[in-house]
Amino acid sequence: MKELELTVESRDGTHPLRVEIQQLVIGGWTGRDKAAMEHHMAELEKLGVKRPALTPVYYRVAAARLTTQHAVEDQGPNSSGEVETVLLTFGGKTYVGVGSDHTDRQVETYGISVSKQLCDKPIASTVWPFDEVAPHWDSLILRSHATIDGHRTLYQEGPVSTLLAPFELIRGLNPSGILPDGTAMFGGTMPAIGGIKAASRFEAELEDPVLGRSIHFGYDVAALPIQG
Repeated sequence: MKELELTVESRDGTHPLRVEIQQLVIGGWTGRDKAAMEHHMAELEKLGVKRPALTPVYYRVAAARLTTQHAVEDQGPNSSGEVETVLLTFGGKTYVGVGSDHTDRQVETYGISVSKQLCDKPIASTVWPFDEVAPHWDSLILRSHATIDGHRTLYQEGPVSTLLAPFELIRGLNPSGILPDGTAMFGGTMPAIGGIKAASRFEAELEDPVLGRSIHFGYDVAALPIQG
């Protein structure tokens, strides 16, 4: 279980929210656009990552990996982030935020589930009520920036309409279409501009152009030395 101190930002104002997450699910290969998903598969194949037999895939990761801290530590220099929407249900209500499916790319070549379990999963500490964005979900925009060799550059950008809609994604996990209470689910990502690369800092953003607001956060990445 992971306890998180969050802030709910709604049209009526803001209020604190303490949640207890018991189950963390990472949605993989969730693209609606098959061409874009094929592009991302090709990116990972260049790194030695095998294609999945079926899509989407639901990777289970320890809930303790969730973090709102502004830094992560990884073994070696081979990890990188991916911007994703994050759905979480607690106390009978569903919220949406933004996170990074930070993953060890070297380990990913021989074990995707293991590679995801190895890394913390940073998320923003701000969330929105899901019912406020559900009517215009496809208008939301995901964006990320990466600092590589001291240069900050646009790393990913695109509308969430390229990814499976929340209800469709949830039905793949739970046929009832309801995200179980105490569950957080990452909704999948989009291709990296210029290919997947490790970075010393990763920043992610979820923009709602309809309601004129955005959630953004960033974290530094420290590579721990590998001895033997």
